[in-house]
Order: sequence, then C-alpha cells, then structure tokens
Amino acid sequence: MTTAQQPQVPSADDFLLGGSVPSAKFPTIGTTVTGRVTERPSVEQQRDFTTGELKWWEDGKPQLQLVVTVSTSERDPENPDDDGTRRFYIKGQLKNAVAQAVRSAGAKGVEVGGTLTITYARDGQKSNPRFNAPKEYTAQYVAAAVNELHTPEPAAPQQPATAGIPSSVTGLTPEQLAAAQANPATAALLAQQQAAQAAAGNVPAF
Repeated sequence: MTTAQQPQVPSADDFLLGGSVPSAKFPTIGTTVTGRVTERPSVEQQRDFTTGELKWWEDGKPQLQLVVTVSTSERDPENPDDDGTRRFYIKGQLKNAVAQAVRSAGAKGVEVGGTLTITYARDGQKSNPRFNAPKEYTAQYVAAAVNELHTPEPAAPQQPATAGIPSSVTGLTPEQLAAAQANPATAALLAQQQAAQAAAGNVPAF
C-alpha cells in the first residue's frame, strides 16, 4: 500500500524566475562535469522518465534521490540565458560513488561551497535486455573549507617603482625618475644623491 506524497515544491530560484535548471548530461563514457555547489542539496522522490509519475519501491516506500545544484563552465550555445548552472540527480550507483567521495574528503555531506566532480566511467551489466546498460560513475569531492583555504586573496595594488622617493631628490617627473631607476648607471647616482640630501636634512621623513 502506498502513501500519499506531497507535490514536489520548486526551489526558491525556480519559483522566482519561472524556469528550471537543466540536469548535467553524460552522453559518452569519459564525460566529466564539475562545479561548485551553489544551493543546499535536497532530497526528492524520483519520477518515471517517460510518464512523470512518482516512483515507489515494492514495499510502498518512495524511491528517493539527492538533488545537487552546481555552477559549471558549461554553456548551451542554443540558450543565450544559460549561466552554467546544472543539477546532479544522485541515486543508485552514483549515490554510492558520491558518498565515498564525501567520506574520502573528510566531509560530513555535500555542502554549499564544496566542489563535486562526476565522471561517466563505464557501462554496467544489463538487468533487462530491452534496456540500455546502466551508466556507472566515479566521483570526487572537495570540501567547502578546503576550497575556501585555497581561494587566493585579492592581489594588493602594486606600488610604483618610485614610491617612497620624492621627486625633490632629482627634480625629475615621476616618469623620468622611473626611467632613470631602470638604468643601472643612473640608479646608483640617484641613490647617492638621495643619501646626500637625506644627510643634509632636505628629504622629508616618511
């Protein structure tokens, strides 16, 4: 006996924008899709690919799947609004692969900010000759904390080569001073002149 199931509720973004996020595609063996997780993963009941009806196990329990939304570098050339967002629908053998990847990463689960990579590795054994062989996957996961640790800090603006040396040392413009410092022959003279003026008290302290 099956129990009533609540209708699937769209994500906040889908509801607001009126669209759905495309699923990640794995057309051939070796295809890899990787992306940074952008939403908290959710668990949904599976639907029949042909009829759209909810799927149940023989004991009446719903067949579930983990839905993970990621930001990828993929773009559909036929969709100008494609921003690279994709969804993994994780179930069956893929669920086991992702679970192992998460454990290997030392994480407690798939989290926002983590990076999930899935590869279509091979075909499994056919359970029914009328259907295609099931796809089998491998997975890698990088925890959000590790991603944060390896995200480079914004580069500090570089100071010009003449920073700290007032133009009063030479009477040159900043451009002329930079060119003089780039020449080894004149750079030594500039250093001597600056030292002499500093000793005479003509160079202001910094």
